[in-house]
Parts: sequence; C-alpha cells; structure tokens
Amino acid sequence: MNMKNFVALVMLVFLIVSCGETDKSPTKEKLFEKEVDELLSKMTLDEKVAQMRMFHASKGIELDENDNLVLSDDVKERLKNGIAGIKNPGEHYSPERSAKLNNQLQKYIVENNRLGIPTFFVTESYNGVDAHGCTRFGRPIALSSSWNTELIKKVYDTMGREARLRGLHLTHSPEADLARDPRFGRMSETFGEDTYLVTEMIVNAVTGIQGDFDGLKSTHIGAVSKHFAGYAQVLGGKNFASMEISPRTLIDEIFPPFKAAVQQANTLGIMASHADINGIASHGNPWLITEVLRNQWGFEGYTVSDANDIGRLHYFMKVAETPEHAVELGLKAGMDVDLYADDAYALLPQMVEKDPELEKYIDRSVKHVLRTKYILGLFDNPYTSEEEAKTTTRNEDAVELAHQADLESVILLKNENSILPVQHGKWKNIALVGPVLDEKTEEYFNNVAGGQFNFIAEKGYNLTDGQMSVPSLTPEAECKAGIQKILGVARKSDLVLLFAGGDEYTSKEAFFNGAIGDRDDINPVSYQDDLLLELKKLGKPVIVVLKHRRTLSINTFSEKADAIIDCWELSEFGDRAVAELLFGDAVPSGKLPVTVPRTIGQLPFHYSQKEINYKKGYLFSDTTPLYPFGFGLSYTTFAYSSPQLSDTILTINSKLSVSVDVTNTGSVSAKEVVQLYIKDLYGSVTRPDKELKAFDKISLQPGETKTVSFEIDSEMLEFTGMDMIKKAEKGAFKLMIGSSSADNNWADFHLE
Repeated sequence: MNMKNFVALVMLVFLIVSCGETDKSPTKEKLFEKEVDELLSKMTLDEKVAQMRMFHASKGIELDENDNLVLSDDVKERLKNGIAGIKNPGEHYSPERSAKLNNQLQKYIVENNRLGIPTFFVTESYNGVDAHGCTRFGRPIALSSSWNTELIKKVYDTMGREARLRGLHLTHSPEADLARDPRFGRMSETFGEDTYLVTEMIVNAVTGIQGDFDGLKSTHIGAVSKHFAGYAQVLGGKNFASMEISPRTLIDEIFPPFKAAVQQANTLGIMASHADINGIASHGNPWLITEVLRNQWGFEGYTVSDANDIGRLHYFMKVAETPEHAVELGLKAGMDVDLYADDAYALLPQMVEKDPELEKYIDRSVKHVLRTKYILGLFDNPYTSEEEAKTTTRNEDAVELAHQADLESVILLKNENSILPVQHGKWKNIALVGPVLDEKTEEYFNNVAGGQFNFIAEKGYNLTDGQMSVPSLTPEAECKAGIQKILGVARKSDLVLLFAGGDEYTSKEAFFNGAIGDRDDINPVSYQDDLLLELKKLGKPVIVVLKHRRTLSINTFSEKADAIIDCWELSEFGDRAVAELLFGDAVPSGKLPVTVPRTIGQLPFHYSQKEINYKKGYLFSDTTPLYPFGFGLSYTTFAYSSPQLSDTILTINSKLSVSVDVTNTGSVSAKEVVQLYIKDLYGSVTRPDKELKAFDKISLQPGETKTVSFEIDSEMLEFTGMDMIKKAEKGAFKLMIGSSSADNNWADFHLE
C-alpha cells in the first residue's frame, strides 16, 4: 500500500468514527451574524489577514516613566491594519499599570486602523492569571485534587474577573488534556488522568472564567481550551513528539473533555495541539478542526494555533513542502489565528493573488475572530477601570479563596500510627528541612503554631542549578554537604518535617528551541531518598511534605516516612494551609487525580486501562500501584453501606438510582469524596477495568451519616463498539461506590 492510499484509509476510519458519534447538543443561534457580515464586507484583504495574526507584547509595548504608551516601530507596523490579538501585554506590571497600558494600547489600535476594529489581549492561567499582582492559585492538577467542582468554578471565576480588570480578554487555558505519562513535563497544567474527572473540571473552569458566558461582555474573559486533541499523550512523554492513538480511544477518552468545553461550557476558543494524531498534523487536519469541532459539535468560536505551529507544518512536521503549502494546509483545515509567526499567515496576501479561491477560507476565519470580539463586548467598550484594577485584584476574598482551595487540595497519603495531626505537648522542637523548603515556610508555621512549637529551618541545598531552559542537577558533593547541614538541624529537633519532591525546574514545559522539561525517570532527584534515610537514622519521626509538578515514584518515602502529605504545587499561601493541616486546624480531604506507579516500567498505568492489561505482572516486583487513583486518607474514618439500587434493570430510555450511606466513624468533622465507578462486564470490544462515572464531595460531623445518591442512565454506558458507532450495549454491569478506585462496595445491574 502506498503512502497516499494509507493516508486515505486513515481518514476513512476517522470519518466512520465521526459518523458514529451522535451530537446531542441543541442548534445554537449564531450571535452577531449580521454585524460580522457587514464589517467583513468593508474589509480589504490586508485588513482581513491582520485579523488572523497575533504577536507577543515583547515586540515592543511598554509604558515610560510617566505611564505613557511607548510602541516600537515594529509594533506600529504590525498594527497599521489592526490585529487579531496581542499576547501578554502588561504582564510584568501591576494590575493598575497593566490597565493603563492596555487602555492606551487599545485606544491606539482602534484609532489607527481604518475600520476601528479593537484587539483582544491574551494571557495564560496556570497558577491564576499569568501576570504580576494577580492572585496566585494552585496548579490545575492540585486544584483537581480537591474533587470539588464548585470550588474550581469559583477559582476560575476569580481568574476571569482579575484578568478582565487588567484589560485582558482571553486566556490560552485551561488544558483539557489527560495526563497519563508522568515523564511529560507539563503534567501539572492538566486536571489529571481520568476522562470524567477532567471533563467535570474543564466544564467548571471554562464556565467560571467566562462568567457563565453571560458576563463576558464586561466582567470576565473567554477561555481557549487546549490542546486539541490529546497533547499529553505524546510518545515517550516528550514535548513535540508524535501521538499514536486508536480512533476508539480518541473518541471515548480523549475527546469528551473538549466536547464538553464546547457544548456545555461554550468555550470561546480552541487551541490546536503541537502534535499529530497517527501521522496527521493537528494544525493541518480538517477532519479534526472542522468536521469534528465545528460540524459535529457545533463550535462557533475561534481556533488559534499553538506557537508558530502553522509554519512548522513545513519546517518541523514536514507535511508541507513549502511555507505556502503549510499556510494552505492550516487555513483549509480551519485554523483561524496564527500565533506569533511571521512566516505563515503573513504570506496570505501574496498567495491570494495567485489563488483567489483562498479568500473564502480567509473570510471564514475572520468571521470567527470578529464574532469573538463582539461577544467579548470589545466593539461596545474595549476599556477597563484602572482604579478597579488596583482595588479589586487580589482582594481579601480572592486570597481567602486561594487558601480554601489549598486546604481542600492536599492529599494525605500515609499516616502511620496516626502521627498526624501533630499534637501539642508530644513534641516541642520541629525541624523544617529539605530542598523544596520555601523562604516563607517558617513564617507561615510560626503564624499558625508558633506559640506551641519552636521551629528551626534549613533548606540544605537546591535540586538543580536553577537554569530555566536546561537545568542541571546539583552535584553530588553539594547535595551531600547540604544533607549534613540538614542533619545538623534535625538533631536538635523532636520531629522532622521534610519538604521534598520537585519544583519548577524538574518538571516544566520544553519550549521548541533550547529547552528541555521532560524526564525519562520519575524517581525523586538529587539524593532525596538518601536524605530521608539519613534522617530516619536519627530515630526521630519524619513527616514528608511532598511538593511536585509530576507524579513521582516515591517508594522510599512511602516505605520509610511516618506520614506523607501530597501538595502538588499549591498557591502562594500554600505553606499556611500545610501548617494548618499538619497541626489539626483543618482536615485533609484531597484525592489523587492520577495513579501513582511504583516504577516507570509500569507505564502506561492509568487505573481505567483495559481489564486484560491486569492479567500479568512483572518478574521480581509488586505490580500494584503505589497509590491508586482517587486515593486519599483523612484524620477520621468513613464507613460505606452496600449500594442500594432502585432497580437491577436499566433500559435505553429509563434511569435508575443508586444510593449509599456514608458514616463518619471518627472523632473529627471532615469531608469525603464518594466515588462511583462502573465496569462493563462484556462488550463487543475489550473494555476498561472500571471507569469513574460520578462523584460527590460531602461534609460529615463525627457520627453523622448521609445518604449519597447517583442517577444512572444508558448514556453513561456508551462506548465505541466494533462497528465504530458509539452506543450502549445490553448486558451485565458492575457498579462500585467507595473512597477510591481500589476501595469500594459493589452491586450488579443489567442494561436491556
């Protein structure tokens, strides 16, 4: 079979898959269609192409010492016909100065392009709004560990408000990707490994940041959900690597968070993936960007490339023989906006002279961009309040929200002999040590419990040399010297709190040029296992405070530490929450959004693998997870009754309910995440071992019992069968309810 026939066969399979997926969303009325058509009819070709390009503010946009706008000649040239958007204007300024900059910049743009078309200003949102002076929240994977969708919505609502007050309008966030490979350096940007959990988080994140869509005109910003589709599935966990995903996996597992972002949350934008899907580059894939996204799902927003990726169809992906061919592929696939490049959509005016048919695709893209600007209210009032930006951003409510999110996101992984919470009177001198100890940790701990304990701190050493592009691990001699410093402090203590794991240098984005962020090993770096073993030799209890951006195989920590709390990366106030949890002012309620493997050799290792994957283990090793998906302890215990079904028979058109009684059998008030999993016992294709289908986070007083109910319908049982049509198949199912994917009670039912 030659290459052309092979590609045709792959596309045929995709089309069969797409035909089998039923679009259950209602038809949407096209907003601002009349206004967009009228404006488009007045635009020249150069003005149209300008609305398909975006550049970074680092090209030369700043304020002088008197807060007057200063633009480089390059920027002025780029703005003469208007522009679709500008990335990160004012990101290093205070909210007030950012508002001043963006108001002046918007005014310049409106007054200096012929039709007065405003521009959207764009940010990103990994720890809150990616700009100076905004509230710094936990990373998405930390927030997801809360399993609290209402909390997620509130956090992203705050992000949307703070961004809009700075004069921003869109964010290239959140990520709807599934994180199933901890080698991938961008793992913490996602909400976890599970399709259902990520879908719930994405819907609430997008809805929150967009102000329930209705508030977009004045108070919030638009979300650009990414990376469409499946970017975290790159081979080897390496940024910019290829992806090989079966059509069935793509439809059943990878697509749902993106589809929900479109149909449930009305995301204003979609960013395509750096990668390919089975050899077809995402930025040049009309089936993906137009057929699925727009024709099947009804998406009416705008699409944007990831950085320079349309041009890279030529010089990196090499699916286009010339830059012009790359532009044509991206344009016809449905890519509306070219992010950053000067060697891609900038070529369109000359290309249209040779091929006038291209202009209809240009018109299609420009309509999407203009419609986005109308929805954002930019034609009504593109400016913001500088005073409100100053007084409202990072206010008391936002700060407290970040703190509450931290408290609910921390996961208690181990608590041997109930050593936690730390009790006053049992220990007096507490050592705060370790290579991920923060500068403010001791201050936060003194504020929380300084009257009861004496704290002594010693970081010892750093994990790396702090080089952002390609960091190097700290040399052995320096690590060993740092360990001795830590031991010196620990000897003076009664209890050791070891801050260990990873940081922003050991797990990060690997940018296209000159940067690495992925790893081929997921063990803790820089002699941290040795550090723990040396501390244990002192005969003192050691509690590990685990901070990290990727899942780590913490076998030594798990075996030797007396307790472990998993924080991922919390907000700027994270150690305040850590102190309150350790000393019993709050109770841990986080649950793992991923499976924690014992070794890298177990990958892939998400809990919802096919049942047949669990048939065999490996020689000489324990092949169970170190910690299962959904796991998290508490300072109390919970008892679950057997699930009670309203019926054991479900039909395509009926529903059944299942309820379970959950009792707090301990002595403290606490929250518990009740998790519902379903296992399809027989299918026309091999099925997952189990799949999360619902969850509910509840609060219980000591001795209190609550009944938690879930509703089950046939749509929850759908999958893509042998005929590549997505539907529920009749047969037997096992329903499981419990505290994690590995700890649950079950009941059987049938679909007829």
